[in-house]
Amino acid sequence: MSDPRTNERIRVPEVRLVGPAGEQIGVVRIEAALRLAQEADLDLVEVAPNSKPPVVKIMDYGKFKYEAAQKAKEARRNQANTILKEVRFRLKIEAHDYTTKLKRAEGFLKAGDKVKAMILFRGREQSRPEQGVRLLRKFAEDVAEFGTVESNPTIDGRNMVMVVAPLKNKSEAKAEQNAVRTANKQAAREAKNGSAPAPTDETAA
Repeated sequence: MSDPRTNERIRVPEVRLVGPAGEQIGVVRIEAALRLAQEADLDLVEVAPNSKPPVVKIMDYGKFKYEAAQKAKEARRNQANTILKEVRFRLKIEAHDYTTKLKRAEGFLKAGDKVKAMILFRGREQSRPEQGVRLLRKFAEDVAEFGTVESNPTIDGRNMVMVVAPLKNKSEAKAEQNAVRTANKQAAREAKNGSAPAPTDETAA
């Protein structure tokens, strides 16, 4: 994507101007828009070139480009770090097996990873896909606190699959884990320091 036109590169007679705080100023001559941007010691940036007239905004373009680059970098890093974990079910799964797999899936989602829930059909079970859909929907409801359905149940060969995405991305999940770890260490230190309180006047007497 090419950079937007800025300042004197915007060669149109009129523009629809948006102020630095997002306020709508309205349609003005390009000369007036440039003057307002210069008076604010900011840039005039064309944000909607195909509008009639084009929409421009007064902003710090250098800061805008830096923040946009940081967001794109963070998005790429989160995408690269997100791993697709797999949890497999049988259509006739025992309750304790289901609970075990559910806890495993919750752990993956809390860590910021996607979960691919897969039902392995056996023999004639393939003729009852609605039962697979019900099981996967129950699974989605049970993990709703940690993830949301990214792709609905679909048939994949002899299996049925559904993908659940975490509510928190990888970096957010890691930051939360670090915060909990720090809080636990702080609580442990406070408990240790408080285990031998200093004597009061009464006990000293």
